[in-house]
Amino acid sequence: MTAVDMNLPNSLTIARIFLVPVLVSVLLTKFEGRLVLGWPVELVAAAIFGLASLTDWLDGYLARRRQQVTTLGQILDPLADKLLISATLVSLVQLDLAPAWMVGVIIGREIAVTGLRNLAYSRGLAMPASGLGKLKMASQVIAILLLILGWERVPALLVLGQAALWVVLLAAVVSAVDYYQKFQLAMNARAAQVADFETAKPAREKKIS
Repeated sequence: MTAVDMNLPNSLTIARIFLVPVLVSVLLTKFEGRLVLGWPVELVAAAIFGLASLTDWLDGYLARRRQQVTTLGQILDPLADKLLISATLVSLVQLDLAPAWMVGVIIGREIAVTGLRNLAYSRGLAMPASGLGKLKMASQVIAILLLILGWERVPALLVLGQAALWVVLLAAVVSAVDYYQKFQLAMNARAAQVADFETAKPAREKKIS
């Protein structure tokens, strides 16, 4: 790892990764009086999650603004996102704040889309985040914040969070289908180019001879 790799955007990404075990510990530890250093546990957990989510936007913004996009950052950023969301959702299942089956579908989608994008990348195809993918990410952050803040103290927020989780589920499924369709179109276009090249090859060889 070089000094160029360890720039400010990448440092923020790594900080997000280190915030994940802190957040899980706060969520799953039974604090006396449900207070952490005098603050309600749900406020502390929401603050940690909110800060981690903010670094997700900030590291990308700074990398583009300061022209510090690196291979390390491109690898770590999506990994940090998935660690944060998956660990938090699993913790919410443990706290009975989110249905296990719904979280399983959402995390399964993350694994499938990551595998698909890695496959595309290995074949020289770019699959950047789509509008649906960004909607899914934004709805995840909102749903998780509502679920945490509504935990035992504000039932109305808990209900809103559970409703928002349905939006996350829908966006996750629809965006996964969208990614798959884009992958198929890109692969078909690549196959057509190869076929055209192979068809034209004999003609070029004949002309040269």
